[in-house]
Amino acid sequence: MPAKIPATVVTGFLGAGKTTLIRHMLQNANGKRIALIINEFGDLGVDGDILRGCGDETCREEDIMELSNGCICCTVADDFIPTMEKLLDRDDAPDHIVIETSGLALPQPLVRAFNWPGISTRVTVDGVVTVVDGPAHHAGTFAHDVAAVDAQRAQDDNLDHETPLSELFEDQLACADMIVVNKSDLMDSTALDATTKTLTEASRPGVRVVQASMGALPTSVLLGLETAAESDMEARHEVHHHHHHDDDEDHEDGDHHHDHEHEHGHDEFESFVVTRGEITDAKAFADHVVSVIRAHGILRLKGFAAVQGKPMRLTLQAVGPRIDTYFDAPFGAALRETRLVVIGQAGLDRPAIEKALTEDTVAA
Repeated sequence: MPAKIPATVVTGFLGAGKTTLIRHMLQNANGKRIALIINEFGDLGVDGDILRGCGDETCREEDIMELSNGCICCTVADDFIPTMEKLLDRDDAPDHIVIETSGLALPQPLVRAFNWPGISTRVTVDGVVTVVDGPAHHAGTFAHDVAAVDAQRAQDDNLDHETPLSELFEDQLACADMIVVNKSDLMDSTALDATTKTLTEASRPGVRVVQASMGALPTSVLLGLETAAESDMEARHEVHHHHHHDDDEDHEDGDHHHDHEHEHGHDEFESFVVTRGEITDAKAFADHVVSVIRAHGILRLKGFAAVQGKPMRLTLQAVGPRIDTYFDAPFGAALRETRLVVIGQAGLDRPAIEKALTEDTVAA
């Protein structure tokens, strides 16, 4: 029987740095062909495009699959299993599969799904990697911007668990084989050591807690854990008990029950896309975006910008007033335009935000 293909599950709250970690992994894959399953959120497939833009042969279009129908742990039967089967049925099966969950996904139901008929003999969970926003955790929160996490929760039409964020975070730690304290460069040594110690004490014996800046960890550290997590679910107990998962005999017919409503109404949050032409100065535009975020209480902003005279597109990702930017891929024949997803609480002054993000002072 052929060896099972290893899969790594990357979990963590919105803004912790999951996409950045995976992007670094792809850029340092050393010839290993990695397929990605991305649990996208929002109006624009930005996470997938960011990873496609890593500029490496491991970022082939056919190796990246996006699940945009909501929280991955709530759409296992309808979304995840068929996607996995499609990936495994390919003639050129990948060497490794990486699954980036949405920030609200409960890792246990996803890992448990690897026992489903049809994939259980073909793939195994190499490890569960939980990415933690180090500065936010040290400050006593679970994410840099908890309101942005709530916005994400409210917009997911398929979310069927109302797990409090504190319990969801504990579930992410309980299931982890490795915990990454990300953004360590934004912490002093005392805070970093204290956070590492706290997370080590909160995790299972043997779980490695590592520190990273911008998700930069060697693939030799992240991959090859060989934990077969799906066969070790008893040790990865869930803190909450509100999310349904069916017995194995129910899995074959794809039943999956939903009996919970969202904690927040969908009308409490909104998102929209702002499109504009080229910008003249990348740093000035990033600074301007931060000022717009502060002025209008925007929770989350991400997208791409075309910079005058630059062949590469500029990627922007902001959670609250913290923004990361970098040039990732050439536009090629694609339309040179700037597209930004804006997410916030209902009542955003959309005309004012659109005007501010497209005003002549930062235009070409």
